[in-house]
Formats: sequence, structure tokens, C-alpha cells
Amino acid sequence: MTNRKALSKKVRFEVFKRDCFSCSYCGRSPPSVILECDHIDPVSKGGDNDLDNLTTACFDCNRGKSNRLLESIPKTVEEKRQLLAEKEEQLKAYKRLKKNIRSRQNREIKKIEAIFQDYYPDYSFNESFRNSIRTNFLPALELEEIESAMYIAGQKCRTSNSATKYFCGICWNRIRG
Repeated sequence: MTNRKALSKKVRFEVFKRDCFSCSYCGRSPPSVILECDHIDPVSKGGDNDLDNLTTACFDCNRGKSNRLLESIPKTVEEKRQLLAEKEEQLKAYKRLKKNIRSRQNREIKKIEAIFQDYYPDYSFNESFRNSIRTNFLPALELEEIESAMYIAGQKCRTSNSATKYFCGICWNRIRG
């Protein structure tokens, strides 16, 4: 018989979160039931506290299963495992997409800044201005329109400060149509 080691609150929460805060056996969830962590392979039969051996169970299901081995994994547990695996893949794909978008935006902002620095070589964009371009102009305008606005601002304005303001005005007017 394996000695039982208490589960930390953090581990319990991670199991509940992974299992969408519902019993893996009957599907019930709070407030109608109290949730517990169940050892799929009971500790008394050699099971451990590994996350893969833990599942969310309501009080009644956990007591009903007791220390018996499951002859087969309940369908709801397998369905949840598949769903969680799919969510994990979607999350990875989403993070890759966000990273790719951010990289493209950074390249585009560098192109706009290069135009600006052709007119004002001693100046560069601060992070706040980069974020403004990223959130306001890149989603709403084509890169060529934004570059064109920077060329116009550079040609019309004597100072970098007035050029950035003029540039923003051109972009906002183009967005408003």
C-alpha cells in the first residue's frame, strides 16, 4: 500500500480547472455538488498524485468509486481529455498566430519609422507611438496608406513633433473616410 500524500490547494485547483469544474463521472458541478480530486488509480492500488492520475469527482461519485480500479475510463473522461487536447492545440496555434502578427506589425512599424527618419534622422518613435500605430492604424489601413501619410507629413512639416501630429491626422482622416 502506497502512503497517501496530501494534495496541495494549487494542484486541486489545476485539476478542477482542467476538468472545467465538473465531475468527470456524472458531469455535475457546483453549487449543486462539492468537488474533490479523485485518484483514477487509487493510492491503495499503487496510484500516485501525478496530474494524469487525478480527476475531478463530486463527493457522491468519489465515495461510490472508493478505492476500486476503473475497468474502463468513463466516456466523459475520455471526451474531456480529447476536448482538452484540442483546446491545448488551439491555444498553441493562437499564440503562434499572435506572435506572427506581432512580428509583421513590428516590421511594418520599422518601415514607417524609416520613412520618418529620412526626414528627421535624429529622432525615432517612442514605444507609446509604436503602440498607437499598432492598435489604431495598422488594423484599419493598408501599409501603403500609412507610409504615404508619413511621406506627406515629412514633406509638409519642419519638426518631428509636428510631423507625427500631422501624420496621425492624415491617418485618422483616412480611417473616417
